[in-house]
Amino acid sequence: MRDKSTGIQPSGRERHFKPEQLIVSKTDLKGHITYANEVFLDLSDYTESEVLGKPHSLIRHPDMPRCIFKLLWEHISAGKEIFAYVVNMARNGDHYWVHAHVTPSFDANHNVVGYHSNRRKPDPKVVREIIVPLYAELRKIEESTSNRKDGMNAAYDALNQKLSDMGKSYGEFVQSL
Repeated sequence: MRDKSTGIQPSGRERHFKPEQLIVSKTDLKGHITYANEVFLDLSDYTESEVLGKPHSLIRHPDMPRCIFKLLWEHISAGKEIFAYVVNMARNGDHYWVHAHVTPSFDANHNVVGYHSNRRKPDPKVVREIIVPLYAELRKIEESTSNRKDGMNAAYDALNQKLSDMGKSYGEFVQSL
């Protein structure tokens, strides 16, 4: 499935990075990239000039459920941090999994002025056994309606029901993995 926003066809090949490497990026309030470190640039196959000012969704993989981004934006726009598993896509269609920690950036008056994300290499077993099946289930729900927003909201509700059944918040679920 070709990504609708970038036109890039996923290759099915996974990229890997070392556990000691940290992917770092910063965005403005609208999610446009204001900083990307070398690890980000190397994994994504973009240059700094190609990513600065662009939406962070530039590296969004089409297999990533939209409802997870809805949850992420709810947290960070409310001034809260969030941890999430994310699959990103490089310029050539290769993908790479990350365990992301996204936080709001504040000015001296405690106003949110942007967002900061650090990503680490996730546990491959957790990705394979828990996250991939969960995200496939959420995407199936998202694709079950003709309206993308309705699909995203249905998957969001299903995720929240699943979390409620476990007696955990999203943060507690991610941290338990």
